[in-house]
Parts: sequence; C-alpha cells; structure tokens
Amino acid sequence: MSTVELIQEAYDFEKNHKKFRTRNDKIIASRRAKELVLSLNAIYKSTKDKSLMETMKRITEIKRKIEKRLKGRI
Repeated sequence: MSTVELIQEAYDFEKNHKKFRTRNDKIIASRRAKELVLSLNAIYKSTKDKSLMETMKRITEIKRKIEKRLKGRI
C-alpha cells in the first residue's frame, strides 16, 4: 500500500469512527486502528513528518475510546 493511500485510509477512519455500532464492529475497528498506527509509524521513522505524528496521535485516541467502551464500566 502506498503512503498516500495509507494516509487517506487513516483520514477516512478518523472521519467514520463513530459508525461502529456493534461490539464486533468495535473490535475490528480497534484492530484496524492498531494496524494503521503501526504502518504510519514505519513511514514516520523514515520521514519524521509531524503531520504523520499528529495523525497517529488522533487514531490512537480513537482506539483508546473504542477499547474503553469495549471493556465497559466497573
């Protein structure tokens, strides 16, 4: 996957992250977020682009929120 496609997919994920309704959708979204962050991190290591870092931070925050909802409240 090219860098441009990966960044576009990350932006699409950010834009549509509230559409995960079922538990299964949230689990899949959490895994996809992890894949996106790891892929963006590999690119970031070579380019040191600050916009990539900001994108990774936003996706990580979305992932944390999804996982918090999956764990439930105690």
